[in-house]
Parts: sequence; C-alpha cells; structure tokens
Amino acid sequence: QVQLVESGGGLVQPGGSLRLSCAASGRIFNIDAMKWYRQAPGKQRDFIAEITSGGSTSSADSVKGRFTISRDTTKNTVYLQMNSLKPEDTAVYYCKAQTVASSYWGQGTQVTVSS
Repeated sequence: QVQLVESGGGLVQPGGSLRLSCAASGRIFNIDAMKWYRQAPGKQRDFIAEITSGGSTSSADSVKGRFTISRDTTKNTVYLQMNSLKPEDTAVYYCKAQTVASSYWGQGTQVTVSS
C-alpha cells in the first residue's frame, strides 16, 4: 500500500508561481512512476507531468515550459513547480503513484489562479 499526502495549493495571481508537494509513504519501493493530474469542475482529469523511478520526466503540452516535476528521494517527495500560472490552470491537482499492480491517488489540492 502507498499513501500520498499533497500540499501547497492555494490562491495565486495570474503570472505567479506555486510549488505543490506530494509525500509518499508505505510500500514505496515498488513505485514505477509518480504523476500529476488536474481536474477542473465539469471536466475530465488530465495528465500533467510524470517522473519515473529512473528520473525521466515528461509533461503535457499545455504546461511545457511552465511546469516542472522533480523529486527529493531523501524525503520520498515529488514536487510540481508551477510558474507563469494562468486562470485556465485553476483545478484540483492530484498526485498518483503507479506500480505494476495498482495506482494510488492523493486527496488533491486546490489551485486557484485569479486576480
């Protein structure tokens, strides 16, 4: 079992920055990848960014050049650095841990970009 706890969401002005954190605990050694998704009201949950156990990263076209996924292995934590935020980035952001057998989701953290 893997438990994920997200933090760092909040209200930010357009053009501003936030850093989201996702702390993993439990049976973390079998995690193949950590991913960030987001979901706005009435919309599907969209993939945002991914980092594999080997350290490779990828991100959705909508956030390339603005969002960066990273990790601190000593803290079992992944981050999503969000820069140049736009109102359309407003959503609940979710962290997901992927193993061969299962996916584990965090509780989500609200990000609101508004002036």
